[in-house]
Amino acid sequence: MRKRRSFNPKRSICARQDAPDVLRNLARRVSYGGNPEHKKHPGDFGLQPPSSPRLGKTLCDSVGILSRAEALRLLRDGMRKGLVSSQQRGGWPQNIWAVTADGAPLEAQLEGEGVYHGYPMPENDPFRVEILKRWGAQ
Repeated sequence: MRKRRSFNPKRSICARQDAPDVLRNLARRVSYGGNPEHKKHPGDFGLQPPSSPRLGKTLCDSVGILSRAEALRLLRDGMRKGLVSSQQRGGWPQNIWAVTADGAPLEAQLEGEGVYHGYPMPENDPFRVEILKRWGAQ
């Protein structure tokens, strides 16, 4: 797999954690759209094409995310824990981060109003250290 050489240096976790009610409300409304480039096996994601793994993309399959329900649960967990980006679009955070039960950090990107697609963070992404630290502190 080709390793990504650079990552967005502007990514940051929102410092304003004074609105847990807002985060809980967004977590109830968030949805998972998915992206076939991050899937080797189609599972129940309902994507078109069902899977289309691309060189250089991290695969959800590699960290055990094989169902839409699991992807949505992790997305909601990250939102409720406040692991959301400072950057917002239309009242939704640009990114949401979470960590699997096995300790794999994940990043989700906003596709449209409340709809995200996610993927495992690459091993060489320095921001994954911050995500693991924040996840473990909660």
